[in-house]
Amino acid sequence: MSENIPLVEKPKSRLPIVAAVVVALLVVAAVLVFVLTRGDDEVGADGQPLTEVSIGVADASEEYWDTFASELEDEGIKLDIQNFTDYLQPNPSLSEGAIDVNQFQHLLYLAGYNVANDDDLTPIGSTAIYPLGLYSNEYDSPEDIPDGETVVVPDDDTNQARALLMLQEAGLVELADGGSAYSTVDDVEDSSRVEVRAIQADLTGASLPDVAAAVINNDFVENTGLTFEDAIAQDDPADASAQAYVNIFVVRAEDADDATYRKVVEVYQSSEAVQQGVLDASGGTAELVEIPAEELQATLADLEEQTREANAG
Repeated sequence: MSENIPLVEKPKSRLPIVAAVVVALLVVAAVLVFVLTRGDDEVGADGQPLTEVSIGVADASEEYWDTFASELEDEGIKLDIQNFTDYLQPNPSLSEGAIDVNQFQHLLYLAGYNVANDDDLTPIGSTAIYPLGLYSNEYDSPEDIPDGETVVVPDDDTNQARALLMLQEAGLVELADGGSAYSTVDDVEDSSRVEVRAIQADLTGASLPDVAAAVINNDFVENTGLTFEDAIAQDDPADASAQAYVNIFVVRAEDADDATYRKVVEVYQSSEAVQQGVLDASGGTAELVEIPAEELQATLADLEEQTREANAG
């Protein structure tokens, strides 16, 4: 009887195993891509990823920004707040795409920026008009300031002119041709009671120990340890001529109709908590305004034309 010789089994194809491994690796890769690109996204109350909007401001420490960000999350928007201490930075940052929106300036300032830089940044919503105040560590009124003393004002063109007009109203200076929205310290007449010096806006408050008085923009008043009630003079935000100084939300021109950015404005203007926070932050001095975007854009166009004419003259 012959021995049973075991048959060698025919090798099985490895293709199904290889295919399974490849599929598994693709699944793992897909999961990793999801985790890296979407897995860390924050989600809203409806479970959907939040749409992120970055905004440049000059007063991020104010509590109402946290309130605003919280209310936007309920609308599916995550607000990334970026603070700027130098007014020269938010507009270029917006133009270059580093931020999506900014909210730190008034219409006249934007007009000056657009004309000087051949830009077309566009307002899509209003916030408030803030009075510009004169502050002093030594004197209780403009009348108390001795002749020949020094007063400092912000050096940016639009706030400088506004400050000079306010100083003229307070009887401290006389401006050539009665002054205008384009006046500079060079227009201060020799007959003026005080000397005027223009310095960087965020430094006017810090200069108070060395000068008789300083015009300080609202964004920087509390940083100096002052309150808005400490102002010894200020302009009137309710005056009709003050519309050029309404503060605004600004975007790139191509984003003027963006629904998400319009929603940001809508929430800001409609939230009672945010609006009250704005009032509280201004010491009750802000004049809250709600002006349609189209009207803001028309006013901006007029101011830009006036700026070009002033520059040409």
